[in-house]
Amino acid sequence: MNTVIAKFFVGQMVHHKLFDYRGVILDVDPAYSGSETWYEKVAVSRPPKDKPWYHVLQDGSGGRTYVAERNLEPDPSSDPIRHPDLDDHFVGMNDGAYILRRAGN
Repeated sequence: MNTVIAKFFVGQMVHHKLFDYRGVILDVDPAYSGSETWYEKVAVSRPPKDKPWYHVLQDGSGGRTYVAERNLEPDPSSDPIRHPDLDDHFVGMNDGAYILRRAGN
C-alpha cells in the first residue's frame, strides 16, 4: 500500500497557478474521486489522478472548485479569503491559516 502525503492542508490559503485565483483548502482527497465524465470534460490539462486533489473555496465568489495538487501553490498574500460559506467551515485564522470549525461549534 502506498502512502500519499498531501502538500497542502485544510485551512491553508492557496493560489491556482493556471486560473489565477486564491482560495482556502476545505478538504483533501488522497487521489481523484470525481467522475470520469467530469475529468474528461473539465480537467483539460489531465493532471494525475493518483496524486492529491483538493476541495477549495474560491476567494471573491461563492464558488467551490476541485483542483489537482500540481495546479496549486501556497498563496503569497496574507489577505483573508472572502467567501459566503467561510464561516460555515472555519472559526477564524491562526498563523495565516484558517481554523476548521469542529462539529458542535
